[in-house]
Amino acid sequence: MMTTFLNSDAACRVTYQEIIKILQTDAKLGLNENEILKRRKYYGHNDFEIDDEEPLWKKYCGQFKEPMILLLLASAVISLLMGQFDDAVSITVAIIIVVTVAFIQENRAEKEIEALKRLVPPKCVCIREGRSQHIYARDLVPGDLCILDIGDRIPADLRLTEANDISIDESSFTGEIKPSMKTIESISFGSRQTSISDRRNIAFMGTHVLNGNAKGVVISTGENSEFGKVFQMMQQQEAPKTPLQKSMDALGKQLSFYSLSIIGFIVIVGWLQGRHLLEMFTIGVSLAVAAIPEGLPIVVTVTLALGVQRMAKREAIVKKLPIVETLGCVTVICSDKTGTLTKNEMTVTNILTSDGDMAEVTGSGYDGEGDVLCGHERVTYDSHPLISKIVEVCI
Repeated sequence: MMTTFLNSDAACRVTYQEIIKILQTDAKLGLNENEILKRRKYYGHNDFEIDDEEPLWKKYCGQFKEPMILLLLASAVISLLMGQFDDAVSITVAIIIVVTVAFIQENRAEKEIEALKRLVPPKCVCIREGRSQHIYARDLVPGDLCILDIGDRIPADLRLTEANDISIDESSFTGEIKPSMKTIESISFGSRQTSISDRRNIAFMGTHVLNGNAKGVVISTGENSEFGKVFQMMQQQEAPKTPLQKSMDALGKQLSFYSLSIIGFIVIVGWLQGRHLLEMFTIGVSLAVAAIPEGLPIVVTVTLALGVQRMAKREAIVKKLPIVETLGCVTVICSDKTGTLTKNEMTVTNILTSDGDMAEVTGSGYDGEGDVLCGHERVTYDSHPLISKIVEVCI
């Protein structure tokens, strides 16, 4: 049994016959059940491990890590110890409002990782022990033979062994609108590393077939595929702090420094004047707490929340409140259009037959959800045979 994944850069440089030998499989019969079980035990399933979602209470408590919030918490505790209950209550209420608003807004947006998972098909057509069968894509292992047809989304990285006028939409990787025409021939690029678009004999996980059909052998699955590398990058990426967050952190540290300086200065002056240290400490703490603008976080949070709501009305979802301030500083956005602003998917909206019948097609994209309606009624073979035949051919 092979014990390594094949990198697509290396796999595209050799013939498919060599790939078959390396993967120890059969180009016609595929793998047998015993070999499949061994490989699955070694390689695992063809899916992605997502970090356990953080419990809601942990997310909520995480909002208290900001320096300004910590400073306000310290002020509330000191006010409580000094018997200034009104100040303690007002500061605590301010903290709860700020933290709650930020927490609610952060949990409204969906994760990009969930969107990536939808690019992997649930099932695929595979040849095992000489039989063509529909299996779950997560059960694929390196060495499996897969059959690709028009409209299929590719379940793993494949080295093509047969290709009949097949073109694949790789815009999710390359951003190119033009489909990639595939071949089974090996590609020579010398010692330099090839780009995704150069690997014309590889079908990549998450892309989909536009024309033709093909057969290929699985070379990489799950997180070892090119798609999996993107998935891992998305999980590991940590967003840097926004300018507003940096400014608020700096302000919190400065206020902490000035507060401690005030306390120290007043205590030293009182000590030099021969006054009671506890009395001077109390005065110093009172002045320090009074200098902290407990209303500032509320003003900032409410202002950002209003900005988020206004953007939501324009169908723009903002996951973190401080991002609103950052977006306000943007003058030019340079972005890849295909796959970012557009999906590179064309959808049928109406069907017009030679008999003059017109049907409306609901749904959008390639999700497979929607109905064909004629006069607000679902089309059936008995009511509209010609339209039904067109739908059957398309499906």
